[in-house]
Amino acid sequence: MRLVIVRREVGVALSMDVYADNLVAELKAIRPNWEIVEFAPQLWSRNHENLWHSGTGIRKYYERYWHHPQQVCQIEGDIYHIIDHTNAHVAYWLRRKNKPIIITCHDLVQFVYPEILKGQSRFPAFSMASWQFSVKGLRYANCVVADSSNTAKDVHEKLGIELQRIMVVPLGVEASFRPLPLAEVKSFRQQSKRFPEEICLLNIGSTHQRKNIITVLKVLKTLKDQGLSVCLWRSGGKFTTEQIAFIKEHNLDQDILDFGTVEKNILIQLYNAADVLLAPSLYEGFGLTVIEAMACGLPVITSNVSSLPEVVGNAAVLVEPMDIQAISESVVSLEQNSIYRQNLIDQGFVRAKQLTWKKSAEQLVSIYEQLTSQQSKFADAKK
Repeated sequence: MRLVIVRREVGVALSMDVYADNLVAELKAIRPNWEIVEFAPQLWSRNHENLWHSGTGIRKYYERYWHHPQQVCQIEGDIYHIIDHTNAHVAYWLRRKNKPIIITCHDLVQFVYPEILKGQSRFPAFSMASWQFSVKGLRYANCVVADSSNTAKDVHEKLGIELQRIMVVPLGVEASFRPLPLAEVKSFRQQSKRFPEEICLLNIGSTHQRKNIITVLKVLKTLKDQGLSVCLWRSGGKFTTEQIAFIKEHNLDQDILDFGTVEKNILIQLYNAADVLLAPSLYEGFGLTVIEAMACGLPVITSNVSSLPEVVGNAAVLVEPMDIQAISESVVSLEQNSIYRQNLIDQGFVRAKQLTWKKSAEQLVSIYEQLTSQQSKFADAKK
């Protein structure tokens, strides 16, 4: 079997690198006799452009929507797996090879929150049109792999793809996400906490509207107003203008420790040293951070919407994402009730162990073999 993995530009989306790196490693372990070819589009910056006008970004679109698909088509394989729906446009070209195509869809957030592109693009309308052109390539996949049942539902409803062509393959959590030695955790807390009794709320990820960071900030303010010693540890994207204005208006600057984008070892320390993960997202295709936190023994408070309930099961506190009072009360309950807290931690460990990259890869192998078998039988029938 020659499997061609079509990746995103390496380094552009860390979560996609995590997805690709872990799956490829597990696939090689499960099927060591397979030849696995990885191919990613070349990352172009304005510094690379010469004959192309740097202000237009024409070169980027040429590389992404024409040159890269042509390069993929030159690679011979028995099956092709495009591991990110934003590259689904490659399927427009690949279908001519008459080989099985699998595309992983992580989410369709732009259909739900189209305004997400306003802060990311100089021309949001054009970016939306190109994004829609890409994701509609999912219709040419023999199988669409969705991270969650919620994403599978979106793929079916928003793109009209038959449910029988959609398979749910949950993400996994790396073995490196685990409880650290107490001495290491204590040392990190001493360096990062202002006071020993301080409650450390943790939030990881981007600051897009769907991540509902404003609610996290309002929870921080509410707990402060109750006289609690509390702080927020943040890692990920920079605060938006709206979020910065709220922080300044309510004098929260000194209560927030922003770690920025961190390496995995620091992220694991954050999960271990914090007191609770707040993840009140309005929409998630999966929500990998909640599982990573559980694997490290950190209690999780997250939303009761989108994919999050199916991902966490009974191992997290589920709340209405805009209910500031309920989230604040949940933080206090976890802090005051040690038995409740420990039960949640134990359930989190169980849930995290159920979601591994090995299991994800095994499901994919089953899909690959089924599709290639069907392709072989179809070819034999035509002879």
